Amino acid sequence: MPYTYRDSRPRSPPLPQSARATHSSGQTYEELKRQCQQKGTLFEDCDFPANISSLFYSEKPPIPFVWKRPGEIVKDPQFIVGGATRTDICQGDLGDCWLLAAIASLTLNEKTLARVVPQDQNFGPGYAGIFHFQFWQHNEWLDIVIDDRLPTFKDRLVFLHSAEHNEFWSALLEKAYAKLNGSYEALKGGSTLEAMEDFTGGVGEMYEVKKAPENFYEILGKALERGSMVGCSIDTSSAAESEARTPFGLIKGHAYSVTGIDEVSFRGRKVQLIRPRNPWGQVEWNGRWSDNSPEWQSVSPSEQKRLCQTVLDDGEFWMNFEDFKAHFDKVEICNLTPDALGDNATNKWEVTVHQGSWVRGSTAGGCRNFLDTFWTNPQIKLHLTKKDDGQDECTFIAALMQKNRRKLRKLGADMLTIGYAIYESPSKDGHLNKDFFRYHPSKARSKTYINLREVSDRVKLPPGDYIIVPTTFEPHQEADFCLRIFSEKKPPKPTPPQQETEEEKQFRALFKQVAGEVSAYSEHFYGNGKLEFNEFKIFWDKLKNIYVRFDSDRSGTMSSYELRSALTDAGFQLNNYLLQLIVLRYSDDQFQIDFDDFLICLIRLENASRDYEFWLSIHLHAGVFLFPD
Repeated sequence: MPYTYRDSRPRSPPLPQSARATHSSGQTYEELKRQCQQKGTLFEDCDFPANISSLFYSEKPPIPFVWKRPGEIVKDPQFIVGGATRTDICQGDLGDCWLLAAIASLTLNEKTLARVVPQDQNFGPGYAGIFHFQFWQHNEWLDIVIDDRLPTFKDRLVFLHSAEHNEFWSALLEKAYAKLNGSYEALKGGSTLEAMEDFTGGVGEMYEVKKAPENFYEILGKALERGSMVGCSIDTSSAAESEARTPFGLIKGHAYSVTGIDEVSFRGRKVQLIRPRNPWGQVEWNGRWSDNSPEWQSVSPSEQKRLCQTVLDDGEFWMNFEDFKAHFDKVEICNLTPDALGDNATNKWEVTVHQGSWVRGSTAGGCRNFLDTFWTNPQIKLHLTKKDDGQDECTFIAALMQKNRRKLRKLGADMLTIGYAIYESPSKDGHLNKDFFRYHPSKARSKTYINLREVSDRVKLPPGDYIIVPTTFEPHQEADFCLRIFSEKKPPKPTPPQQETEEEKQFRALFKQVAGEVSAYSEHFYGNGKLEFNEFKIFWDKLKNIYVRFDSDRSGTMSSYELRSALTDAGFQLNNYLLQLIVLRYSDDQFQIDFDDFLICLIRLENASRDYEFWLSIHLHAGVFLFPD
């Protein structure tokens, strides 16, 4: 399948309030709703029709589904009843417990929930059969519009539903997420972290419980305190063990969410407790500190109330933390990005994003085992400056995500096995070649190559310049990817401007004399088309070194054959077609380019680049560049 080259320069993550409308009509949720209200009709989503294509892509329905609106299922449908809570998530006949565990965690953070599930929706006045939800995808927020026709059997919802039979926010959220990924079937099987990241734009970290650090309890407590989403699971040794129940009431190969962590006074000592939740809404732990265990008889009623301890088969239960470590194998934590945390959060993350692609025959070099092609993979520069407090190293999280693989399942695509390596860079410029990787070991790497959507690890390295090489395990495998670098450090405050030297003062005076004579004539969306002093100085610094070097005979002109190299030195990489047009425009009949034309050419290229950056900031998605051979 074809992939295009995507600009990999760092970009700031967009704010969630600027979610991009995705409906094929080009209309926003508000416009579509208003249109239905004016026509007096209920919305029917042509992008996700109420038929089998939205349900399955590789199998036939096991039962005769009937698509119905909530008002056709119950008499008094409500979007949310008594607030959106984790008890509103009950799994249906779809293997998406990973998604449901993430939704349960989502309900614990009111601000995050309100962004994913806009609260101003209902079945009351103005109802038009249309709802919308917002999800993060690869560095941008998308607004997903759906109609409210849901798959039913015998007047009951087949998939996700609420314990309150007239509450529909969770079922509609699942439908919107199914639309995002192409179908309900595409939601079968997955990692809780995947959905957590799509709800927050956060970055995931996975812990093996048996190998977790000594302060793991504190790590989980801080994660929940700062609003991070937490999930856990029990490994299976074979497919036959999937969703097998243990003697203690736990389900193997099943995604649980962690909804609380606390200490309780028990017979004169403190006991560490943790609260998982089964998204089934039933089937609970039956060991120590379970709902009906005798330990609770030694805990005061006020303490039980503080811990929200109830004797209900609602899927949620307390466990002794030591029992948790003995029975569970993996814990997933989704750390929230700055835009996902509340203003009063004390531990925010800074994030830089790089978009890229692995293209067969060009940039799909595989891992270091394939030295002959490894060096052709994308190489992303990383500059570390700020040490951790009291430390000699800098800490960051590197998260590599392969894009759209779940959506491409219907075309036969599976998750690729991915990872990355980090090398100390000998210089800030240039693509490192094969010999470099032959003789230089990596300074850090992902813990493993694995076929998950995202691989992420916490890395500590001394300050300096580095190269991150994201790869698939095997060469010649194509995919788009997104690499995010997270740091808890705030960016440094801008340094005050330095005093101008005498030479710079003379240069400024010269600029004032000729100001107005030099202007940029390219058409663009902003600016007055003229060079300011700082812009002029940047261009002059480029020109005085570049043009003189390529004007070998000091004639005041340069050969058009040298133009590509000269523009490359100026920071512009042009394809053959664009270079040919520039030569036709600016060279004379002897294929010479004089200084004035070279200056104007450089200015126009600079403005074109700025125009494009401005356009990107409006449309909030990465640019696409095609580079023909």
